[in-house]
Amino acid sequence: MAQKSHRLETYVWAGKDRKGNASKGEIMGSSIALAKAQLRKQGMIPDKVKKKPKPLFGGSKKITPFDIAMLTRQLATMMKAGVPLVQSFDIVADGLENKGLQELVVTIRNDISSGSGFAASLRKHPKYFDDLYCNLVDSGEKAGALEAMLDRIATYLEKTEILKKKVKKAMTYPIAVVVVAIVVTAILLVKVVPQFESLFSGFGAELPVFTQFVIRISEWLQAWWFIVLLGIVGAIFLFKESRRRSQKFSDLIDKYVLKLPIVGEILDKSAVAKFGRVLSTTFAAGVPLVDALDSVAGATGNAVYRDAIQRIKNDVSSGTQLQASMRQQDIFPVMAVQLTAIGEESGNLDEMLQKVAEHYEAVVDDMVDNLTALMEPMIMAVLGVLVGGLIIAMYLPIFQMGQVVG
Repeated sequence: MAQKSHRLETYVWAGKDRKGNASKGEIMGSSIALAKAQLRKQGMIPDKVKKKPKPLFGGSKKITPFDIAMLTRQLATMMKAGVPLVQSFDIVADGLENKGLQELVVTIRNDISSGSGFAASLRKHPKYFDDLYCNLVDSGEKAGALEAMLDRIATYLEKTEILKKKVKKAMTYPIAVVVVAIVVTAILLVKVVPQFESLFSGFGAELPVFTQFVIRISEWLQAWWFIVLLGIVGAIFLFKESRRRSQKFSDLIDKYVLKLPIVGEILDKSAVAKFGRVLSTTFAAGVPLVDALDSVAGATGNAVYRDAIQRIKNDVSSGTQLQASMRQQDIFPVMAVQLTAIGEESGNLDEMLQKVAEHYEAVVDDMVDNLTALMEPMIMAVLGVLVGGLIIAMYLPIFQMGQVVG
C-alpha cells in the first residue's frame, strides 16, 4: 500500500479560483482524490479532474546520470543560498522539462515532507541513486553539512560523467571505422562487382588471380549475405549476454581490454582517475578509509582495478599504508602512488587524491583528442586500401586486355 502512494500521475483540472474566475492547469498526485485535496489547499474549486492522457509517440524522457548530476548541483546551489530542502525540491521540480525526472523529484520531496530522511528517500530509487550517493548524503545529514556534501557529490558526478563520455568516445571511434569499412566493402562486393563480372564473361580469356578471388568473394556474399548479417548480429548479442551473465567472462574481457593499443591505455588511466575521484570524495566526507575503498572498488569500471582495490582494502584494514599497498599491486602509475604517499604523510590525503584524479582526467582528455586526430587519416587509409583494392581487381583484366591489343 505504501509503495502505491508513491506512484505519481499528472492530472489536468478545470475549475474556479477564490474570486470565482475560471481556471485550469495540471497537478501531480497519487490519486484524483488527493489531487483535488491539493487544489482545495491552494484555494481552487475543481470541477473536473482527470488523468492527463499519455502522448501517442514518446512520453517521459529517460533519466540519465547527467540529469542526476544536474539535479544534485541545483539542490546544492539552493541549499547554499539558504533555501530549505523541501522548498528546494519544489523550485527544482517547477523548472524541469523532463516529466520522468519531475515525477522522481516530487516523489522524493513528498517522502521528505512526510518525515523520511533525505538518504532514506533516495534509497527507494536505487536505479538512479547508487549506494555511494546515498551513503554520502547520509554522512552529510548526520554531520549537519548537507549543502557542502551535495556540492561535493555534484562535482564528483559531473567529473565522472564527463570522463565516461570521453572514454566512450575513444571506444566508439575505432568501432565506427571498422563498421564503415565493412559496410562500404559489402556494398561494393554486392552491387558493383557483379556489374564487372557480367562484363568479364564476354572476354573469353582467363581473368587474373586477384580478380577471380574478389569475384568469388562477391558471389559468396551475394548468396549468403543474410546468413552473414545474422551471424554478426548473433555474435554481438552473444557477446553482450555472455558478459552480462558470466562474471568470469566479463572479468577476462576487462583484463585483456587494458592490453589493447591506445584504447587500453585510455581505459587504464580513466580507472586511475575514477579511483582518485571517488576515494577523495568519500574520504573528505568523513567515511573511514576501509569503507571508502569498498565504494571505490565498484566505481572504477574495470575488474582488474576492482580486485586490486579489494586487496588494498584488506591490506589497509590489517595496518598497511595505502601507498605501500598501491605500490604492491603493480598497476598504479608511479605518480599516483607518490601523490598518495605525500597525502598520507602530510595528512591531506583527500586533496592529493583529488590531484591524482585531475591529472589523469587531463591525461585521458589529451589521449582521446590525439586518438581522434589519429583516427581521421586512418579511416581514409583503411577505406582507400579496401576501395582501391577492389577497383584494381576490377580494372586489372581491362588493363591486361589493353596491353594484348597494343
